[in-house]
Amino acid sequence: MASIQPSRQTQDPPIQALFMFETVTLGHANVVTGQMEHKIEMPRFGLGVWQMSEGGECRNAVLHAIQSGYRLIDTARAYSNETETGEAIRESGIPRDEIFVVTKLRRTHAVSYESALEHCRSSLEMLGLDNLDLYLVHAPPEDIEARASVWKGMEECLARGWTRAIGVSNYGAHHLDDMRAYATILPSVNQVELHPWNQRPALRAATEGIGAKVMAYSPLARGHKLDCGSLSQISDSVDCTPAQAAIKWVYDTGSITIPKSSNPVRIDENLASLSIDLSGTEKSFARMDEVYVSGWNPTAEP
Repeated sequence: MASIQPSRQTQDPPIQALFMFETVTLGHANVVTGQMEHKIEMPRFGLGVWQMSEGGECRNAVLHAIQSGYRLIDTARAYSNETETGEAIRESGIPRDEIFVVTKLRRTHAVSYESALEHCRSSLEMLGLDNLDLYLVHAPPEDIEARASVWKGMEECLARGWTRAIGVSNYGAHHLDDMRAYATILPSVNQVELHPWNQRPALRAATEGIGAKVMAYSPLARGHKLDCGSLSQISDSVDCTPAQAAIKWVYDTGSITIPKSSNPVRIDENLASLSIDLSGTEKSFARMDEVYVSGWNPTAEP
């Protein structure tokens, strides 16, 4: 991918080259045959738009990110900004097939086969798109008995071409294992909170064990840990900001990484983290893990 030079000061990024991100191949493991199906390419770095609900905030953030080279946008019905996300994508002038769009089935809507289809169509309408690139169940349905029918609905959304891939979010290892009993194809992605203070090696291994990719949200632990002395020491040693060091650590795990920001300076700073070399800091990062959850944690639910 293109080289981006990090700095503590804001620089004008080489916009014409930034979209040359690494990609990862998504696929769905067939439960019966074990074969990988529906393979597509997905950028490994993108913009998360959680909590961008003020008028124009999400639109402006997405538009700036795309203009700066981002090609992956992660939204959700629960964020109340699918409409602005779609507006920004169209306004950007970038061909639709060059932008990878992720949205999610809201947990309160994850109640049945029919509801999964209904709300996938609603998200498409709000986004103003013909299809999604990746559709996720935002969290394990609270009604355990509904989980099988909801996933069947997700599989049908894929079969109808409404989305190019399907996956889950906030699923624990036991949730993933349970899916083997009711899924025809397994998720291509499990999106979970992941950062240096909650490194989740077992969950990452379980996700990879079903043929899915880890997608990491809150790589900065929602900003709760940016005054961490250990992180500051690491960032000083590699000449970057603490936020950039944390983001790059997540990226270096091999996870798809989606830091959230509506601040144009931060959006560009986050992107510049990709060029940072963290070689030699591995042991320091390993000592930072404290199983810290900065938000909700459905992965621990039944």
